[in-house]
Parts: sequence; C-alpha cells; structure tokens
Amino acid sequence: MNKAVYKSAASEKVMRDLYDRQVLALDIESEDIYVDTRFGKTHLLKTGHPKGKPILLFHGGNSTTPYYLRDFLYLRNEYLIYAPDTMGHPGKSAQTVLSAKNLEYGEWASDVIDGLGSEQMICMGGSYGGGVLVKLMCFAPQKISKAILLVPSGICNVSTASIIATMGIPMVLYILTQKEKWLKRAILPMAITEKEIDESTLEMVRCSFNHVCVKAGMPSNVKMADMQNYTAPTLLITGEKDVMFPGEKVIARAKKIIPNLKTYLMKGSGHMCMLSSEKYQHVLKMIADFLAE
Repeated sequence: MNKAVYKSAASEKVMRDLYDRQVLALDIESEDIYVDTRFGKTHLLKTGHPKGKPILLFHGGNSTTPYYLRDFLYLRNEYLIYAPDTMGHPGKSAQTVLSAKNLEYGEWASDVIDGLGSEQMICMGGSYGGGVLVKLMCFAPQKISKAILLVPSGICNVSTASIIATMGIPMVLYILTQKEKWLKRAILPMAITEKEIDESTLEMVRCSFNHVCVKAGMPSNVKMADMQNYTAPTLLITGEKDVMFPGEKVIARAKKIIPNLKTYLMKGSGHMCMLSSEKYQHVLKMIADFLAE
C-alpha cells in the first residue's frame, strides 16, 4: 500500500487550496476543530444546530470532507454535524495511512468519538466512509446509537482487480494525456449517466488523479463474527447498478450480519449519486425520517 497521501509538496498545496475553496462554496457557518487519536491529530468540520443531536459523517475515499458534506447540508437545521477528514486521504488530518484490511479505521473512528467527548453518536458514512463506519461497528459497536450506510464498502465489495479493469485504463490514459474525455470515461462506470457528473465532481476527481496517491483498495469485507455485538438501528441505502458495491448483493449480505436493519435499493442508480438533486429527494427524506424515529 502506498504510504503517502499526496504525490508531492506542491500537490498537497493544490489539494489544501481546493479544500478551502470547497468550504467557501458551501456558504455555511462552520468551525475547524481537531481531536487527538492514536494515529495522530484528526481535523473535523463542525457545522449545524448548536443544540442538535450530533452526527458523525465519514466522507468517500480519495476525496474531501466539504465535497461530501454538500449533499447533507439540509440536516444542519436540526443536527450538529461533525465531519472528519479521513486519515490517509486528502484533508487536514495527520498524513497517517491506515490499513483498509484490518480494523484500524474502526480504532481511528472510535478515537474520534472519544476526542469529541461523546460516549455514543449517530454515524453516517458513504462509499469508503461507509466502510470506515462498518469497521467501527466491529471495533466499538457500543459507540453507535444509529447508523446510516450509503453505497458502503466493507460488506460485499467487488475485487480490486475488477475496479482497476473497469476504471483503471481510462484513469491511466487521463493521467498520461490530461484529456477530459478520459477523465469522464474513468468516472462514468460509477456515475452511469453524465447527469451525475457535475463540475464539482469533475474537479474533485481531476485533482485526486493528478495530486493524490489514489487508494484503489477499499475497506475490506468484515467478518460475520466481528459484527456479532452490533445491534444499533441501521439504514442501508445501495445502488442497483453500483459497479463497486453491487446493491442487491450488499443488501443480501447485510441482512445476514446486521440484525436491526432497514434497506433501500436505488433502482437504476450507480455508485455516484447527486443526492441533493431532485431525483433523490425521497432518499434524503428517508434519511431524515430514520434519524427522527
């Protein structure tokens, strides 16, 4: 596994500048906070209702907290959102690269909750961040009051070789040629249609390909035995055409290892979904209703 986050010091600056621009584009009041973990300092964006129930939101892999947060700004009216920069990925946390194959991400997430002074929190995670949350379910299940998993890794992943075969060639061609057509072809298997690829997504992926030591390996599928103590209410939302974490297969395995589970399969949807678009308003309502229960 590559033990670096960025390709160079110059690349780190590009990504830091992108991060700050993304925060400004959210056009919200937010606060930068840091907590200590056994792997180093973790940076979080804090935003939302000061007296609302806290939610811990884990972003997707090889991307940033503010990019992921934009779909969930509607929760700020009622909840206090803490969104950490995942270790080993772009952001302002310590540049410690954790293993996606064991429970290190669960240990890290557990330390973040401790650092926030909480005993138990609502937790949400999408894609790679969903895998981080699944690892937390194994390592410290008692620290999760409710969980929402969005197109998550860690339950029923396809092989890394399959991901590379699907997206690797156009990604390499983009890196070699810098032609936008290859960038879009690398993203399209995840998005299904170009309508799901907005300018912010193009910029995020472009910067990651150019400046980040991309982590192809996702948090590994957890073992049933490791999940035996997890009982919190959980909402699982998957994409029917997800090429990385096939929706129906993820739901089928989740039903075997997560006892208190609600599931929803987004018909016709891939891995990348612009949840804030009109098409997915029912999904956002589903999340809000689940949180309110």
